[in-house]
Amino acid sequence: MKILFIGDIVGSLGRRIVSDLLADIVQTRQIDLVIANGENAASGFGITPRLADELFEAGVEVLTGGNHIWDRKEILDYIPLQPRLLRPANFPNINPGSGLFVGTARNGVPYAVLNLQGRVFMAASDCPFRAADQEIARIPAEVRVIFVDFHAETTSEKEAMGWYLDGRVSAVIGTHTHVATADEQILPGGTAFQTDAGMTGPHNGIIGMDKAAILRRFLDGRPARFEVATGDVQMNTILLDVDETTGRARGIERLRFRAD
Repeated sequence: MKILFIGDIVGSLGRRIVSDLLADIVQTRQIDLVIANGENAASGFGITPRLADELFEAGVEVLTGGNHIWDRKEILDYIPLQPRLLRPANFPNINPGSGLFVGTARNGVPYAVLNLQGRVFMAASDCPFRAADQEIARIPAEVRVIFVDFHAETTSEKEAMGWYLDGRVSAVIGTHTHVATADEQILPGGTAFQTDAGMTGPHNGIIGMDKAAILRRFLDGRPARFEVATGDVQMNTILLDVDETTGRARGIERLRFRAD
């Protein structure tokens, strides 16, 4: 079973490259399931119902979130009605939506997607490790293919989650830092791991934002309004090959696509 994960989609340029390229990638690579992190789809901060629907129509089956999931208030009424848009499962239970989705891929194989958020240098949340235990226990036994998006800041916390879940899930892929890491690997228990999937959007900036405002903030320390950058539009993705019977990963590959 082949799974394509798309790194954090940033702004309209990120959405456009997904819309332009995804169908062809799915066909040529024979993808069975497409997952994407969409929490920065709306001008770099949050996601709206319209934009979530746009990405679903483009071929994304499940959208994961993170610390910006609530930035657009209109999502609060939408997320309980759309189970394929996730927010981190270790957010307090009073929050709308869910951090776990169980579905059936295009090839008829059942799968689960789990969204978690780290706690180091991030806003306060419940323990992602204990939340992972609780959510995995809820997944039906016949579901062997389990994908985890761990939205976290530090490499160490992401690596810890990979080792913690090794052998229990098919993949643990990090998001949030917007910079693709070169540490893709399959851990001894059969779990594919990569610290960060990278970003889908303009790379002629700083983590997708225009360079000028961010540089000013580093230099003078004053608040600055960040705008999405332009130029060098890329789609950073991870291609996973998973044994649909055992749920163990057989392959992990970083793929980078550029806009024409």
